[in-house]
Amino acid sequence: MSPGILQTLASASLIGLIFLGVAWELWLAPLRPGGSWLVLKVLPLLAALFGILRGRLYTYRWSTLMIWLYFTEGVVRAWSDTGASAVLAMIEIGLSLAFFLAAAFFTRRAPRY
Repeated sequence: MSPGILQTLASASLIGLIFLGVAWELWLAPLRPGGSWLVLKVLPLLAALFGILRGRLYTYRWSTLMIWLYFTEGVVRAWSDTGASAVLAMIEIGLSLAFFLAAAFFTRRAPRY
């Protein structure tokens, strides 16, 4: 795949994770009725967003390490939660893996400056 396609896939999956995290913790299946402070888990994703959108190689490198936290949360919650929360956790796992693969391949294919 070309770096442009990989960048688009990484950007789309990261934006999807941000929207999923906010919707999950505020409306879809929050830990407490009315939402929870766990919505703050999207802040590291927002920190990476602008570098990912601009194609900064350094951001791609460190974000491939950070994304494993979201993958781990998805695995734990898919295993322990039931209902909508378990389904959302499986979506989080898929988006995390899509981001990791796109970002990892982008770092290998991106032009070096």
